[in-house]
Amino acid sequence: MMDLDLRQVRSFMDVADLGSFSAAADKAGLTQPAISLHIRLLEKQLGVRLIERVGRRAQPTAAGRDFLIHARRIAEEVAHAIETVAPHRSGATGRLRIGTGATACIYLLPPVLSRIRQAMPGIDIVVQTGNTHDILRLLEANTIDAAVVALPASGRSLDIREIHLDELVAVFPRGEGEKTLNAETLSTQPLLLYEGGNTRRLVDQWFSGSGRTVQPAMELGSVEAIKKLAGAGLGVAIVPRMAMEHEGAASGLEWRALEPPLERRIALAMRRDKHMTAPLRALAAALPDVRKV
Repeated sequence: MMDLDLRQVRSFMDVADLGSFSAAADKAGLTQPAISLHIRLLEKQLGVRLIERVGRRAQPTAAGRDFLIHARRIAEEVAHAIETVAPHRSGATGRLRIGTGATACIYLLPPVLSRIRQAMPGIDIVVQTGNTHDILRLLEANTIDAAVVALPASGRSLDIREIHLDELVAVFPRGEGEKTLNAETLSTQPLLLYEGGNTRRLVDQWFSGSGRTVQPAMELGSVEAIKKLAGAGLGVAIVPRMAMEHEGAASGLEWRALEPPLERRIALAMRRDKHMTAPLRALAAALPDVRKV
C-alpha cells in the first residue's frame, strides 16, 4: 500500500488554494524550498505532475485537480480522527474494565467508581466478578484493565499493591452469639462459609492454626446469601467486615471480631506494560496505597 506523507499533501493543498509557494510557506511556517520539496516528493511518489506555473501563479494540473478532491477528503478524515481521539487524551471518554470479587464489587468499589464517573462522565465502566485466580488470568490476558482481588496474588507481568486491610468477623442472629469467638467455640457451631477462593483458604488456615478442621454446614459464593442464612438461624457466618459495617438493627444480625483477629488483604493489580489511560490513573489514585507487595 502506498504511504502518503500528510505534510506533503497539506503543502500541495495550500499551494493549490493560495496559488503561491511563498504564501503556502508563510501559512505553514516553513521555508519556500521546503514547500517545493514537499511537492516534488509527492509528484515523484504519484508519478504525475501536480502543480504548474501559469504566469506568476501556481495552479494544479489536471491530475492535480483530480487529486485535490481526494486530498481534501483525506484532510477532513484526519481532522475528524483527531477530534475523535481528543476526548481520550483528556479522559472525558474511554473504557475502564475491572475484575474483582463479589464482596469488593458490592462494598468497596461503588464509592470509588462513583467518583471516577463524576469526574469522567463519558467513560464506560465494566465490572466482572470472580475468584482471584480467574480474575488474574483475565488480567494477564489483557481482557480486563485492572483487578481488585484478595491476596495472595502473583504474576510475572503484574504490578500489585495492597489497598485495603479487611477484617473477617463472625455473624449471627442478634443476641445469640457465643461470648468468645475463637476456633474452639466456632468449630462446634454450624458454619456458613465461602466456597473456595483466597478468603476461604484464610478461614481454613485460621482454624487449622488452632488445631481445628471444620466441615461447614453450607458453602456459598455470595456474601449476601451467607448473611441471609445466618439471619435465619442456620449457622454462624464468617464474612468480611466491610459487608457488615453498614448493617442496621433491622437486619437482625450481630457481628464480632474473631479471637485471634483474622484479616484479609485486598490489592490492586495491573499489568506492568499496560498503558496508563486517564481512567486507569483515576482508579489507581482513588484507591489507597497501603503498601506494594
